[in-house]
Parts: sequence; C-alpha cells; structure tokens
Amino acid sequence: MAKKKKEPAKSFDFPFARENYRLLITGVVIIVAGFILMIGGGSDDPEVFNPEIFSFRRITLAPLVAVFGFVFIVYAIMKKPKEADHEKKE
Repeated sequence: MAKKKKEPAKSFDFPFARENYRLLITGVVIIVAGFILMIGGGSDDPEVFNPEIFSFRRITLAPLVAVFGFVFIVYAIMKKPKEADHEKKE
C-alpha cells in the first residue's frame, strides 16, 4: 500500500490586512460624524418655524462629510495591502 503524505494545515488568511480594517473603522467614524452634524434644528412646538433647520451645517456640510465617509470606505475595501504585511504573517 502506498503511504499518504500528510498535507500541512492550510492557514486561514483574512481578506483584508490590518491597515484595511483601520481604514474601514475610520470611514465608519466619518459617516457617524456626518450624521451627528445633521442632528438638531427642530422645534419643540410644531406651530413655530425654526430656520436653523436650513443651516449650512445641516444642508451642505453634513451630507458632504457622510458621502466622503462612504467614498473612504470604498477606498479602504479596494486598497491592496503591502506585501510586507503578508510576509510578516508567514
């Protein structure tokens, strides 16, 4: 009978490097900051109009920050890890 060769255990590689995960978390924090900038400006009394709801911060800045966060996450996903990161694992 022929002896079977033992195959070395296959190591599990994560799809992203540590840097990618850091960038993803940074992107999520940027998105949360954008949504926090949108908070407020409402009125306690529905009969009273508060023009603060249409401020620059809520209409322009906050959506731009949130969209930048989503673009940053796409960058974090698409970024290829450096070869040095993978060599350290082996």
